[in-house]
Amino acid sequence: MSPEIVILNGRLMTFDPERPTAQALAVSGGKIAAVGDTDEIRSLAGPGTRVIDAAGATVLPGFIDSHVHLFGGSVELACLDLYGVHGLEALTTTVRDWAAQNPDDKVVFAVQADYAIIAPGHHTTRQDLDKVLPDRPFAMFAADHHTIWANTAALELAGLLHGGTVDKGAEIVMAADGTATGELREAGAFAPVLELTRHGGRDLLGMVTGADPVPPATAAERALDKAALVRGLKHCASHGITSLHNMDGNFYTLELLTELEAEGDLLCRVEVPFHFKSFDSLDRFAEAEQMRATYKSDWVWCNRVKMFIDGVVESSTALMLEPYPGLDTVGDAVFEYDHFEAACVEADKMGLQISVHAIGDLGVRQTLDAYEAAQKANGRRDSRHRIEHIEVLHPDDLPRFNELGVVASIQPGHAPFGGIFPPDGAGQMLHPHQIPTAYAWQDIRASGAPVIFSTDWPVIPVDVMPNVKAAVAPITLPPPWRDQSQSLHDTLKSYTADNAWVEFNEARKGRLMPGMMADIVVMSHDLEAMAPTDLDKARALVTIAGGRVTHEA
Repeated sequence: MSPEIVILNGRLMTFDPERPTAQALAVSGGKIAAVGDTDEIRSLAGPGTRVIDAAGATVLPGFIDSHVHLFGGSVELACLDLYGVHGLEALTTTVRDWAAQNPDDKVVFAVQADYAIIAPGHHTTRQDLDKVLPDRPFAMFAADHHTIWANTAALELAGLLHGGTVDKGAEIVMAADGTATGELREAGAFAPVLELTRHGGRDLLGMVTGADPVPPATAAERALDKAALVRGLKHCASHGITSLHNMDGNFYTLELLTELEAEGDLLCRVEVPFHFKSFDSLDRFAEAEQMRATYKSDWVWCNRVKMFIDGVVESSTALMLEPYPGLDTVGDAVFEYDHFEAACVEADKMGLQISVHAIGDLGVRQTLDAYEAAQKANGRRDSRHRIEHIEVLHPDDLPRFNELGVVASIQPGHAPFGGIFPPDGAGQMLHPHQIPTAYAWQDIRASGAPVIFSTDWPVIPVDVMPNVKAAVAPITLPPPWRDQSQSLHDTLKSYTADNAWVEFNEARKGRLMPGMMADIVVMSHDLEAMAPTDLDKARALVTIAGGRVTHEA
């Protein structure tokens, strides 16, 4: 039988050590049937075979973004985006224009706000935002999704103007007069604001609580949520993405994705974790087992636990070994350490993979300590436990990744030298001696530890190639910052084969080899021939997932 699709005249980067390069491949029955030169593969084509001419461009395994918030990112495609907006005047004009076009929103909600959006060094307050939009509730999300700023009307509507009870690690920042300043740090503080948005906060519930909507979503709400997910999946496919590792989860998200799979609208494979929160007892891991047993298809599955141990550098909530410069805080611990360690031991005992958000040097150290404790308690196994972000790393902890077999999950575009965020943002919050091993991608890779790449969409766009450029051609910052640039091959492997490996699917996808899942992207350019600084100009022309064309430019 002739193949359904052949791709000819390409420059294939296969990540198959036996055949690292090729010109063409054939697809049959959702799998790669053959890899070879163009003449060989062309001869396999029949009258019904679709022929795709790569025209000398790079052909890769489909990109796997190993750290996203799919539901939230999908919803935010329809939100007011404040990236690049600075100054009170520009913010006011932008927000008022949007508010006028969206008169029915309970709260005018924006995303991608910079910490210094009003002015450098200025902490945004509710009074600032009252000037921006005085007559309606208005709130805006920081790009990192760890802080929301709200005006007085939004705080009143959410019941937060005079403070409230929050989870450990969260804070409603209060002024001397006993009212909220407008700054809400971490999900435990800003969840009531999210409940006022178009999707009622359901899009981020898998991060905020890890539980399902209460009361359950109505049929109309489910339809609204599924429509957003469809838009988001199409958006991901347009960037050559064929698989996603979600970083928040609940049964509701899994149900929606499973329905989309049955309806033919699931364009990317999605792994959804069980989200264990600091206020959960260990017996809640029964839900993780239920998730794993129920959801185990090639397109929607659960085999992982997600936790947060700290916040972020910019809001001084990342957990540090010493106080931040000029401050008397070392950050905010999300967990009591003993409870966190017990959770890691329990998850590891169950054979679950663990991924932990850890940004500060103490947060990273405590996560490594807990993983080491799990090994001592349960015995060493091929766990592939992950640490997400690793923005500030003490030199003593660098070799521990390789020693413990811990995976470094990194987002190149988040770094001050990634070219997306202001280069001076994080550096102001670090001591000079912390900087040489901050965002230490290449140092971690050189240590022998596994390194995988992702975006953390919607913290930055899910677009693959700007993130690839951030890794291969980072901007140069003066000492004590150090060059952490990556090779193109290492970067693309960390976005494909290595991300397949970290999800325990290295024998089934992530490489262009016969028998592998036909998850493939045909690029617009020969990436190896491009100047590194131009890599963000390349795009996906054709995306194929499971042998089905999911995107065509």
